Amino acid sequence: MPKLPPPDPRLDQLRGGVPPKRHNARTIAALTTNPGCVRRAVLDTAGIDKDALARHLEFPAPFGQSSFAITRGNAFEAQLKADGCAELLTLLRETLDLDLTEVAYADLESVGDNVSENARNTYSEQRLAHGDENTLFDHPLLRLVVAGQSVYLEPDLVAFQHHGVYHVVEIKSFAVIDGQADPAKVAAAAIQSAVYVHALRQLLGRPEAVADEVVLVCPKDFSNRPVATKVDVRKQLLVLDHQLTRMDDVDTLLSALPAGLTLGLAPDPEGTPTRPVAELTASLGELSARYSPDCLGHCELGFFCRDEATGCTDALGTAVREQLGGVDTIAEALQLAQGTWAGDEHQAEVAAVLRTTARVFSESA
Repeated sequence: MPKLPPPDPRLDQLRGGVPPKRHNARTIAALTTNPGCVRRAVLDTAGIDKDALARHLEFPAPFGQSSFAITRGNAFEAQLKADGCAELLTLLRETLDLDLTEVAYADLESVGDNVSENARNTYSEQRLAHGDENTLFDHPLLRLVVAGQSVYLEPDLVAFQHHGVYHVVEIKSFAVIDGQADPAKVAAAAIQSAVYVHALRQLLGRPEAVADEVVLVCPKDFSNRPVATKVDVRKQLLVLDHQLTRMDDVDTLLSALPAGLTLGLAPDPEGTPTRPVAELTASLGELSARYSPDCLGHCELGFFCRDEATGCTDALGTAVREQLGGVDTIAEALQLAQGTWAGDEHQAEVAAVLRTTARVFSESA
């Protein structure tokens, strides 16, 4: 395992001296949902606990899976992997056009009695780097360096197809009904799978050794019968690579921040935060945010940033923000539409569109 460089002391200062919060596949996937947000990039690079920040600011986010969903997901995965992944193999034959009657199965969830992350990761890397043809590798533990921290990732399964090409298999418990699944859930599964593809390519050192398409397996309709489909994650990989590279460039991210800036919560001996909320809010204000309604489902600070963006066109969504480029507030947009404010030369085109739209609505009312 390569030795990591020493952490930048400025990141420790930003955290207030507490250890960094470790990333996982879900948090890495969430990095790609708003790549233009400097605040999110800085917080995640420093490993700051955004959930703790949100709770102290009194804007907690209701994140996390229900116990029912977790139980259903575990049962569905166990069903697919029963009898050496017999049911899953049938799906893979159809989805990947395999002409195999049998495959080998390797359970990488533990190394004998040793279940430590280092041992599992070393064993997984050895088996995957010298993987046997036509072997299903179950729960390998992959390692990825994110902003100078080692992150361990555990895909549901990695299938080794014909001709030496790996396929990541992601098992989800949300249903595919009449051939359609919830687009938001499919998108979330795609980016999470892209994280695994990226980590596996880093391990092997050969991008072509891991397929751009992952296999997504879900229950069909309202039953436990599985259905599999291939999902192309090339777009997600490009965004992920950009964001991870950006987080590695600590100097660029931190150079514009005021000296001495900290987002620490100043916990007392019992761990209770003592940092004044107004002071913490002012410190967060030094980090440029790029709020959109999608943030509520992906970022722990989404509700705080929504409140901060009250009255701004950002709060109306990405599409509106792009159409009203250069118009920062809803009040300005209304003044342009009503003709009570001319704006500057850069807002002339937007002003014309808003006045035309307002006229059309007025005439049709």
